[in-house]
Amino acid sequence: MITPLLVVPFIVSRCGVENYGKISIGMAISFFLMVFIDYGSDIIGVKEAAVNRENKPQLEHIFVTTFGAKFILLLITLFATSLLFYFLPFFNTEKEMFFLGFPILIAQFINPSWFLQGLEDFTKITILNIASKLIYLFCIFCFIEQKSDYVFINLFWGAGTLIANGATFLYVVKANNYRFKNAKSEDIMALLKANFSIFSSQIFVSLQMYGPIMLIGFFGNNLMAGQYRIVEQIIVIFKTYIYLFFNFVYPRVCYLIETNLKKGIDFWTTYNGLNFIFIISSMGIINLFSEQIVSYFTQTNIVEVAGYLRIGTLIPLLLALSIPLKQLVLGFNHQRFYIRVTMLMVVLNLISIIIVIPIYGTKGVFISLIVAELATLAVYYQNIKGKANFKKLF
Repeated sequence: MITPLLVVPFIVSRCGVENYGKISIGMAISFFLMVFIDYGSDIIGVKEAAVNRENKPQLEHIFVTTFGAKFILLLITLFATSLLFYFLPFFNTEKEMFFLGFPILIAQFINPSWFLQGLEDFTKITILNIASKLIYLFCIFCFIEQKSDYVFINLFWGAGTLIANGATFLYVVKANNYRFKNAKSEDIMALLKANFSIFSSQIFVSLQMYGPIMLIGFFGNNLMAGQYRIVEQIIVIFKTYIYLFFNFVYPRVCYLIETNLKKGIDFWTTYNGLNFIFIISSMGIINLFSEQIVSYFTQTNIVEVAGYLRIGTLIPLLLALSIPLKQLVLGFNHQRFYIRVTMLMVVLNLISIIIVIPIYGTKGVFISLIVAELATLAVYYQNIKGKANFKKLF
């Protein structure tokens, strides 16, 4: 979270808002493509490693089979995207930048974090993340000097993660004496088949995160993408905090709902109520000092971007309401309903963004995101309001 706050003002000052928009589109595409390489290993792989942590032969089987599958997926992804970058005009005009982003995908292929997470080896994960960001920061501040250098920024991100992930990957392999010759093709195919459903759902989650910036670049322009990304870098801090808060409170909410509904709702109300007060206070401060905050990131179109920021502050506010309702939806075991709603809202939101970009530009994108959050909030509430004694508890 801190890294963008350090590098974004520097990148914008050297390369300009428009080129920063290009960088953001390229990185968003790379992050979206990661889903195809991970193929659910960040969820299923973590669980399998955790369950079998005491079974060394099974751990080796999980490790080599997963990486065997990821290698096949990496080759397919690189080949398919290469064709797009060469033959689709939108990508071809900036194909150098897009191709220099390939190390991000290669680094994700050899990323062993999912395996270490399953073993609860958070020390190595922390070292890996810090090392990759330090390499990225070093490259940015040492080698980005002029506007044309923007093409190397995603390369530097990929280089940092590739070095850190590669070193950690080799350590895990050598420390455990894993042999990839033990990977069997039938096991790899079975894994690809078994993980398909979770992979499909992850595509929608990834589209929700990275779809707007990609659509702005495709149906708008790079300047709009850069302005959107500057605002997003500010509000994403609070979005990330809200999701972390959800992870912290969610297990307790589920437990109390199962054992004592009244206590569960009281706990839910107290913690999420205090959290909402914090978010609304923070958004009020950002609204008050929006121009000063924006001026930290860019010195061009400050008033315009500050206006987008003031609109964008509604998103964390609505998230601070919808995410608590999501806790209850999942706490009441309405997982299928949640998945259907998520998929539907993502599709409708992306369609609405495509419609509003030519008419309202960047402002329309933020309004579309706000409307999507309002709709999600309303649907969640309709789902849980009929639960036994729910209204009485308020």
